[in-house]
Amino acid sequence: MIGEWVYVNGAICAKDAATVSVFDHGFLYGDGVFEGIAVARRAVFKLDAHIERLRDSARYLAIAAPEVDALREAALQVARRNNLDEGYLRIVLTRGAGPVGIRNMDKLGAPTLVMIAQHEVRAQRAAIYEHGLTAVIAATRRIPPECVDGKAKTCNYINNILGFQEAIRAGADEAIMLNDSGYITEATADNIFVIRGGEVLTPPAYLGLLKGITRGVVLELAREMAIPSDERVLVMQDVYTADEVFLTGTGAELVPVVEVDGRRIGAGRPGPVFLRLLNGFRERTKWDGVPLKPESPAKVRSERALRAARASEASLQ
Repeated sequence: MIGEWVYVNGAICAKDAATVSVFDHGFLYGDGVFEGIAVARRAVFKLDAHIERLRDSARYLAIAAPEVDALREAALQVARRNNLDEGYLRIVLTRGAGPVGIRNMDKLGAPTLVMIAQHEVRAQRAAIYEHGLTAVIAATRRIPPECVDGKAKTCNYINNILGFQEAIRAGADEAIMLNDSGYITEATADNIFVIRGGEVLTPPAYLGLLKGITRGVVLELAREMAIPSDERVLVMQDVYTADEVFLTGTGAELVPVVEVDGRRIGAGRPGPVFLRLLNGFRERTKWDGVPLKPESPAKVRSERALRAARASEASLQ
């Protein structure tokens, strides 16, 4: 369920009143960056890491990003206003609105910043953790880093969408994407891990994949738990013959994959190493987050009065 309050360019407004110009370059060209951030137990998980990555992605596209403190406070404000106990924050930063045409980038206004919230009860996805997902290897190849660096989380997701459409047509839950050399990169919206002989393996970022925040946490957990782990170049056979396969992402957390291209993975059910890491990750979210302290009643009343005054002024114009 989408939260009732949305942040647009410095102001919080009701979701039905939240608008962005049709001349925004994010809408016209996918010219922007974004982050998805998990909220669990009324705390924003890895907020600072997500903001750092958003700013890195913006620098890659040469989009001026707000300062860290401003982004941080706005994200917390949106989560608090929507009373987000458990769910997801989406931050989108685009180059801004102005004349049509990429040659007119120097004539655009200020960058557009939008933040939305979505409520979600992760317990509703219990069946996924119990039974796992099915996947296919997509024919659509991942865009090589020589063209667009996969470490930048941009709003242009056509490559991922084409891959996911293959999963839909095959009746699978997800698609795993290769790079132009045939090496495993990631799934359409999540990073991938393969477990062989008790060793946890994931492709290195230089192959053209997003360096996921959750991916990094899993590698940290593996080290803390003394589970052998490494970033390694993987091919399809490594996936087909793995003891366990799982995906990681902000929305997904950790989810097991039990079948790829009709081939059963391991025992065909979530495996013991995955379950150890999943439990460790859930324990991590209990403390590794920025708590959402409630806003003071005076501040809420003040902002309501300000919105009412603006609405009154608008009706008189």
